[in-house]
Amino acid sequence: MVEELSQTQKTRLAKLQKRLRHEMGSAIQDYNMVEEGDVVMVCLSGGKDSYTMLDILQNLQQRAPVNFKLVAVNLDQKQPGFPEDVLPNYLKSTGVTYHILEKDTYSIVKDKIPEGKTTCSLCSRLRRGTLYGFAQKIGATKIALGHHRDDIIETMFLNMFFAGKLKAMPPKLLSDDGANVVIRPMAYSRENDIAEYAELKQFPIIPCNLCGSQENLKRKQVKQMLIDWDTQFPGRIETIFTAMQNTAPSQLVDRNQFDFVSLKQDPDAKFEGQVAEADLPAFDFLDIDNSGNINLDKRSAESIDVVQVFKP
Repeated sequence: MVEELSQTQKTRLAKLQKRLRHEMGSAIQDYNMVEEGDVVMVCLSGGKDSYTMLDILQNLQQRAPVNFKLVAVNLDQKQPGFPEDVLPNYLKSTGVTYHILEKDTYSIVKDKIPEGKTTCSLCSRLRRGTLYGFAQKIGATKIALGHHRDDIIETMFLNMFFAGKLKAMPPKLLSDDGANVVIRPMAYSRENDIAEYAELKQFPIIPCNLCGSQENLKRKQVKQMLIDWDTQFPGRIETIFTAMQNTAPSQLVDRNQFDFVSLKQDPDAKFEGQVAEADLPAFDFLDIDNSGNINLDKRSAESIDVVQVFKP
């Protein structure tokens, strides 16, 4: 039974909806996620994230300057105890076009993954492959996934700590075969806001552990690390995400992303008293201008005296 919200809860819900709508609208615009005439296949798992994504997308659809269609799709993977009636009943109430697919990936995962091991990786790959193929059948031009900002940051640290790679989840991605474009409309939204919104909206959440799989302990460790940081240093999570949007390949060490080999001194260049910031220690007292350079006083540079010369 759906509980009646108090006036305070209604006010909070309206505020959260406005924030999430603004963040999603900004992400869609920044990455050109949705265009005129798009058919957006919204992947619905029954969790808080995908419910919220569909709800806010429907809200945006009424206000968007472009026309696009939404098609909700859920894959029933035949996990024991999966409540088959929950999503159809909910989707009927929303008025959105929807499809419920059935494919027994659960048996495949149980056959391939040893007992007690994390099944999420294989399960998600099988699910993704099925959904990508179905997108082609219904003519979907975009596939929307419910990953949020916390997911993106966690994935970056997981790859750094355990895979030796500096990569995460992009807000927009072209599949390797070029057949599908994946979008993550909630890339700018925080998990705490989504969780609170889903609770106030009283979405019929389906638990994700029906398969009895072990929780991904590495992701859990990274999530806790970020929670601790956010508690001790408010604003750090925002700074990390901003940093992911402001990468400088020439200041890293990946030879595939920047041509370090061809870097050579320009013999005709004239020294103008500026040194790249990255070449010097980040002392607090250095006066750094907006271009990222440290301005040296020419008079001071000219007044340097050579007090000792050593010749072997």
